[in-house]
Amino acid sequence: MPTYEYECLKCGHRFEIFQKMTDTPRKRCPKCRGKLRRLVGSGAGMIFKGSGFYVTDYRSQSYKDQKKKESGAPPKAKDESKPKAEPKAKSKPGSDGSHGKSV
Repeated sequence: MPTYEYECLKCGHRFEIFQKMTDTPRKRCPKCRGKLRRLVGSGAGMIFKGSGFYVTDYRSQSYKDQKKKESGAPPKAKDESKPKAEPKAKSKPGSDGSHGKSV
């Protein structure tokens, strides 16, 4: 449920109320029964979960290398990649003892 903020036009009393979006806005101040004005609120707080929401998630490679250098860890080379797996040799029919027959 959203939080709505109200201000009394008569006495200046400000307060917040949790209301459904479908509820009718309050019209009278709970203190002096004066007319209310609903204020524009800042809205709800947002929670970002996962990667990609923090400035450190988008650091450049040179920045990361510099940080590793300062911490004493060896920097990662840009062209360094994982070793590629060698393709498996095709087996000839009969090399596994089945003589090409399927069971």
